[in-house]
Amino acid sequence: MLFPTLDFLLFFFVVVAFAAPLAAYGRARNLMLVVASYYFYAQWNWHFCFLLAGSSVLTYLGGLGIAAMSSDRARRLVVGVTVGMHLLLLALFKYYDFLIGGLNQALHAAQTGMEIPLIEVILPVGISFFTFHGISYLVDVYRGDVAVCRRLDDILLYLSFFPQLVAGPIVRSSFFLPQLAQPLSATVPLAEPVLLILGGLFKKVVIANYIATDLVDPVFFDPARYGMLDRLMAAYGYAVQIYCDFSAYTDIAIGLAALLGYRFPLNFDQPYRACSLREFWRRWHISLSSWLRDYLYKPLGGSRGGNWFTARNLMITMLLGGIWHGAALKFLGWGALHGIGLVIERWLERWSGTWLGAFARSRLGGLVCLLLVFHIVCLSWVLFRAANFDTVLVYLTPSAGERTDLQIAPFTAALVALGLALNAVPRQMAGRLALYAASWPNWTWAVLAGAGIAMIDALGPDGVAPFIYFQF
Repeated sequence: MLFPTLDFLLFFFVVVAFAAPLAAYGRARNLMLVVASYYFYAQWNWHFCFLLAGSSVLTYLGGLGIAAMSSDRARRLVVGVTVGMHLLLLALFKYYDFLIGGLNQALHAAQTGMEIPLIEVILPVGISFFTFHGISYLVDVYRGDVAVCRRLDDILLYLSFFPQLVAGPIVRSSFFLPQLAQPLSATVPLAEPVLLILGGLFKKVVIANYIATDLVDPVFFDPARYGMLDRLMAAYGYAVQIYCDFSAYTDIAIGLAALLGYRFPLNFDQPYRACSLREFWRRWHISLSSWLRDYLYKPLGGSRGGNWFTARNLMITMLLGGIWHGAALKFLGWGALHGIGLVIERWLERWSGTWLGAFARSRLGGLVCLLLVFHIVCLSWVLFRAANFDTVLVYLTPSAGERTDLQIAPFTAALVALGLALNAVPRQMAGRLALYAASWPNWTWAVLAGAGIAMIDALGPDGVAPFIYFQF
């Protein structure tokens, strides 16, 4: 069930109709939202509802077990076992066939005559996200950053809440669980959520979908048919497509959660305005990058222990961040490219007191750094989007007699420019507009939402492509 569809709109209307009268009855409302979330998830494959429930029960019991232990050694054992079980489930569903395929290649190269059978596991939608939710809760309980949750229905809702279930953002338990204990108002201001949802729908349905079908998909399918200028535009196009696609999902998710009375954290902050890769990761998919920082990079030692240990920790973090996106060597390459870039940036910091550092801090230097970082990110997106490394080599290699004219349509080029221009729009824009129109009655926002959805549907191409991050 995709957000930009009539089916989801009807589903959400029913959820709101049941949730509003239950605003004063916290537990009943939670249970209703759990049922709604499992119904939503069942539309993909109802069998995996058992996996989601099992992951939730494991998280709940793990938290109770950590809280019940008196010694730190026992607490470490419980958190280690429960987090390990989460990772084992993730590895089984997401990486089993990838790892076994690589092992079979090694066995074949060694001429052993052995082969381990593949089981062709179906990847459950959203498993990476609800697994990371479970792990962060268990670690936070162990660290004392969040109180242990004594109610199973709260954990069930935390892992399954449908706005963020299949593609995030990754909401920390310390951010979400306290909201379940707070009383909710029966009426919710519509202005900011409606603006977020309409903006997200426009980015997804119009900008991302048109760029995908008219530029990115054809060029990446057979890059040898296109000249380097078209390939360059397709790289820019994919940078815009993935930004508009994924930020659209999180904008819609934040808006939907707000309409139900809950807050989600910011997940994108004008990422293509970054003047360093470190800044890029502070602006791009913030919930994942901060998760990797707090639950992987810092426990590895972070920037403590000298340059070599910092470089090691950065590379491990980015390689695992790459493979989190998919069981393929191209994702490892994508993570490695970002890891190498971050290591080089750390090394260059020792020049901050020289003329090079002074230039980087100047206005011209800032522009140069912005353009350099943007093109490094676009190069990494080629790895991310291409089917395999062979496609990457064809994509990046000029061919004799190739076309030098642009085949891209002017309308598509304009959408690419518009997508990049969105990075100049202040992230507080929806909130500012909402304050400006705070006196408008809610019915006007309901009318605006209906008109906006109808207009976006008319502007967009036929059909609705799934969000890119559903595959992760």
